[in-house]
Amino acid sequence: MNTKEEKQDRAPGSTTMAPGVLLTLARLTALSVPGVVDMAPIRSGVNRLFRRGSGAGVQINIEDGEVAVDLFLILAQDTNVREVSRKVQAEVVRAIEEMIGMNVIRVDIHIEDIDYAGITD
Repeated sequence: MNTKEEKQDRAPGSTTMAPGVLLTLARLTALSVPGVVDMAPIRSGVNRLFRRGSGAGVQINIEDGEVAVDLFLILAQDTNVREVSRKVQAEVVRAIEEMIGMNVIRVDIHIEDIDYAGITD
């Protein structure tokens, strides 16, 4: 393909993305995994003040174009924690890499609570 044809195939301009897009994608992907009931609130304090991109049970850190994700989950009772955690990790990596095109260096799972009888604190 010559340069003129290549230029015609590309749309003019650029695409930018708000950090909230990554937060929303990670959160919705985690919630879609069977066994995940909800996202836990992130504990407040000094550490939260220095972390970028935190909210709704998700913390995102982007360095040199690579993404690190922390997810704070509430799981359903009688859930295999290890299986659900691995599934969430795999799905979040897939979603970010395929939909956004960014490399994910890690997804850390923090199990904050188990939802017994559909009631959480």
